[in-house]
Amino acid sequence: MPVSKIKKAVIPAAGFGTRLFPSTKVVKKELFPVIDKDGRAKPVILLIIEEAISAGIEEIAIVVQPDDKAIFKKLFKRPPSAELFEKLSPENQKFSKYLVDIGDRITVITQTQQEGYGHAVHCAKKWVDNEPFLLMLGDHIYSSKIQQSCARQLLEIYQQVNHSVIGLNIVNSEILHQVGCVTGNWQKQNSILSINQVAEKPSLDYARENLHVEGLGDDEFLSIFGLYALTPAIFDCLEADINQNVRLKGEFQLTTCLDVLRQREKMAGYLVAGTCFDIGIPNAYLQTLNDFRNR
Repeated sequence: MPVSKIKKAVIPAAGFGTRLFPSTKVVKKELFPVIDKDGRAKPVILLIIEEAISAGIEEIAIVVQPDDKAIFKKLFKRPPSAELFEKLSPENQKFSKYLVDIGDRITVITQTQQEGYGHAVHCAKKWVDNEPFLLMLGDHIYSSKIQQSCARQLLEIYQQVNHSVIGLNIVNSEILHQVGCVTGNWQKQNSILSINQVAEKPSLDYARENLHVEGLGDDEFLSIFGLYALTPAIFDCLEADINQNVRLKGEFQLTTCLDVLRQREKMAGYLVAGTCFDIGIPNAYLQTLNDFRNR
């Protein structure tokens, strides 16, 4: 079966950002500034998009709330007024044109009702158009420990295995209740995993009994990194939950659908050689500001 190259990326950015309230009442968390290693203050969404482009992605969809569509279009689709443009330094004038060039790759999709992460992903079904795609979180940025970016690493594994791949990292037991976890058997030790279960925010007792992976410590587990290379079959799983009103904590979830997809098709996990920075929590955002520039 021929391998389809992944050319599209989806970035859900329609959440309320409740953990960063009241700042998110006026500024979307995806637009919070982070100082890059070049010293430039970039909105989080730009860093995510640059990560996607570094992996060879050609088209990007951002899923937003209806009221926020104009904000994202202003960032990427509209240059500053002539008066403001003239006030920019030559370097920033050049960067302004760079943003508009990036905007040519971007489609902004609206999620009319905020009914969970899985629902936001499903909003991109028509745009994805039955192709495999890269899914990225709207409040996570990445730093690779090797030459290839984190997203490129994942897509290279997809090209090898020709089925869905979830990016993974190792976490300790203290944060299990906050993350999705997987278990399975190593196909390549400490690199590629054949996944046989995906669990959303498991308890420690459940994880110790059911989610241990060979080679990890007793209180170490494989957590979802925040990057996914997915086949379009994930939309069938999401649609089934939406049609049957299957919710977890009142929302349509992605992680539970990933486990259904795993049962229908093969699914691999890849231990990403990199760090994921979560800016959606105040302390994590503060740590990101300290660490990201100096990575």
